[in-house]
Amino acid sequence: MFATSRFPQLGFLAMMLAGCANTASSITSAPATGASPPAFQAARITVDGVQPVPAAPADAAPGTRPGVPPAAAVRPAALPPGAAPGPLPSFPSIPGGFSRDTAAAFAQAAAASRQLPPDWTAAAMADAQYHEQVAKLMAPTRGGKRVIRSWTTYRGRFVEPIRIRKGRAFMEQNQAALQRAEKEYGVPGHVIAAIIGVETVYGEQTGGFRVLDALATLAFAYPDASRPERAAMFQDQLADFLLWTYQSGQDPATPRGSFAGAMGLPQFMPTSILKFAVDGDGDGHIDLQNNNTDAILSVANFLRQHGWVPGLPVFAPARLSTQAQALADGGLEPRQDWQSLQGAGASLAPGVSAQAAWLQHPLGVIDLKDEARGVTEFRTGTPNFFALTQYNRSYFYATAVSDLSQALLKQP
Repeated sequence: MFATSRFPQLGFLAMMLAGCANTASSITSAPATGASPPAFQAARITVDGVQPVPAAPADAAPGTRPGVPPAAAVRPAALPPGAAPGPLPSFPSIPGGFSRDTAAAFAQAAAASRQLPPDWTAAAMADAQYHEQVAKLMAPTRGGKRVIRSWTTYRGRFVEPIRIRKGRAFMEQNQAALQRAEKEYGVPGHVIAAIIGVETVYGEQTGGFRVLDALATLAFAYPDASRPERAAMFQDQLADFLLWTYQSGQDPATPRGSFAGAMGLPQFMPTSILKFAVDGDGDGHIDLQNNNTDAILSVANFLRQHGWVPGLPVFAPARLSTQAQALADGGLEPRQDWQSLQGAGASLAPGVSAQAAWLQHPLGVIDLKDEARGVTEFRTGTPNFFALTQYNRSYFYATAVSDLSQALLKQP
C-alpha cells in the first residue's frame, strides 16, 4: 500500500496482477508514455548538502552475495515511530530510460542520505532491473480515454461473499491480536480486518514483482516525463527500501510486492514500514508478509497516527439535505462541523442521541459518484473516515473498507 503517499484505487489492480510473471530485463531503455496518479510532494536537496558517510561495516559471513550483508550483521538502530528518514537528492528523469551510471549515482546519494555502506548500496542497485510490465501498468489508458467512475461497481469488487467469508475466518483466527490492537490503538478489529481483506484478500495476493525492480523502474523510468515529482517520490521510496532491507538484514533482491512496490498483508510502502510498522509479537523482527500479528498492529498504528479517534464511527448517522450535500468538497480533511451541517438542513438519524461523541468532532460530506447510473450517494464522514483516506487517498477505497468492516460483523 501507499500509506501517506499512496496512489488512489491502485490496490485492486495490484491484487489482480499479483500473479504476473516477472519479466525483468537489464535497464537500458524505458517507454515514454505517461500515467496519472495524484501529485506528490517530494523532498529535494542538492548533492552538495549530503552528509558524510560513516565507515561501512565488514561482511564477515561466507557464502553471501558480494556486497550484501548476512542477516546477523549489526544494523543501525531503526527509526523511531513517526520519524521521517532524511531527504534524498533528486535525479531528474532521463528521457528514454537511464543508464548504469545513473543507478550508480543514485546508489551513492542514497548511501549518503540514509547513512548506508556505499559498497553495499552500489551492489544492491547494480542488481536492479527495468521491468517493462511495471511501466505499462503505471501508464494511463491509451488515447487518454477517461475512465467512468462507478461507486456501485467499485464496492461490488470488495464487499462480496469471498472477502466476507475469509474475513470472518481471519477475525476468528486472529482474535487475540485484533483485540490487542483495539485496546492499544483504539482501532476496531473489524476495520483492520477489512483493510487487509481489501488490500490482499487476507494475504493471498501480496504481489509477485521484485520490489527492487518495481521501485527502480518507477524511480528512473517513470512513464510520464512531464511529472518528475512522481519519479522523485519513487526515488525516495527506493532509498527507504534500501534502508529497510539493510536494517533488517535482507537481500534487497528478495522482497516481492505490488507493481508499485507495496508489500505484505497490509501493502505498506517502504517509507510506511520504516515509520509505522510494529513488531507485534516482540520477536525482534517485523514481518508483514507472514506474521499476522505484526500486520494487524501495524495497520492499527498507521491509522492511529493518521488521526483515528477511538470510539467514533466511520460515518455519522445523519440525514443530509440537498443544501448540505452541496458542501462535499472532495478533500481529504473534514472541513465542516455539526453546526454548519445542521445550518444547511442536516438532521440526526432517528434514535441518535444529541450527546453522541461524533457531534463534537470535525465532519465532512462524502460524495460517492456513480457516473454510469448518473447518481451520487452522500454520507457524513467523521475523522475516522479521513484516517482511512490516508491509507489510500480515495473516497471509494475508504468507504469500501468501512462497508466491508460492517459486513464482517453481521451474522452469516
